[in-house]
Amino acid sequence: MQYRTLGGTGIQVSPYALGAMMFGGAGNPDHDDSIKIIHRALDAGINFVDTADMYSNGESEEIVGKALKGRRDEVVLATKARFPVNFNPRGGTAFVPNKSGASRRWLIRALEDSLRRLGTDYIDLYQIHQPDPDTDMEETLSALTDLVRAGKVRAFGTSSMPASDIVRAHWTAERRGLLRPRTEQPPYSILNRGIEREVLPAVQEFGMGTLVWSPLAGGLLTGRYRKNRQSTAHRAQFGFRHLQDERRLDAVERLIPLAEEAGMPLNHLAMAFVIAHPGVTSAIIGPRTMEHLDSSLAGLDVTLTDDVLDRIDEIVPPGTDIGRLDMAYDTPAVLRPGLRRRPAAERAAA
Repeated sequence: MQYRTLGGTGIQVSPYALGAMMFGGAGNPDHDDSIKIIHRALDAGINFVDTADMYSNGESEEIVGKALKGRRDEVVLATKARFPVNFNPRGGTAFVPNKSGASRRWLIRALEDSLRRLGTDYIDLYQIHQPDPDTDMEETLSALTDLVRAGKVRAFGTSSMPASDIVRAHWTAERRGLLRPRTEQPPYSILNRGIEREVLPAVQEFGMGTLVWSPLAGGLLTGRYRKNRQSTAHRAQFGFRHLQDERRLDAVERLIPLAEEAGMPLNHLAMAFVIAHPGVTSAIIGPRTMEHLDSSLAGLDVTLTDDVLDRIDEIVPPGTDIGRLDMAYDTPAVLRPGLRRRPAAERAAA
């Protein structure tokens, strides 16, 4: 295992990070089996584990906590806060005031709950799961700075943050005498290369570490989803639109023969692609079964030639997103029509 430095923190992490989203009711409900998968990853040399308080309503953190008993010092442990712990991305979550967001009030409470579930007294990397437009940047950075100085957090970072907000966070930290985000966790895959335009250059400029999620494009780059074929894969039952996007499936059909010519499975091609970028520190793998983990681990030593990378660029040009992941973050200006339209009366008068 060739370890990499996580931004300017001095922390050494593996190029694959073990994502724990699939451990618990949303993926693998068998705690003992999930713990075996975590131990197998640690034994293989993976030392970076990423979870979140909302994954399976906190159950993922509980499983990770059980797995790390006696092995906590071996692991760089990352978790995230922002959403209600009972958050359901498919809808139906009841809103409870002040039990979500990036406010000081909520982050301190959320961290204490995560520490309890994880069975530890500190988090190596504490991340804001998504930007919170309702909370002032200084409020969030001030709270995170205090958590670091209290010894409960070693470093903090962001996730799915636009490049403009990354710059603003560093500017705010410098002007206010606060600690700055050390990492960013964006989506990145062969099918979603949009972060190559601004996000990756921004994190490189500020010396941040980058922990990318969905390197297999939400499952499409596993080879288990094909055009005009019914998939029985676990995620197919949730009705994700990105798994049915014809443009994305067309690209997959072009990537499969490329992987075959290169002598590797599609998922190995996909993982080797993302960790080849100099701005990427680690890529998150999210196995639900031991078979999934072993398949990913088998590709750890794969390196792509310039010829293969050039052919990937022909299929999906640099800086391009083909469609979008259902879980991707959209800024308020995209989600709220009122932010991009003048009032009707004013438009009529004009």
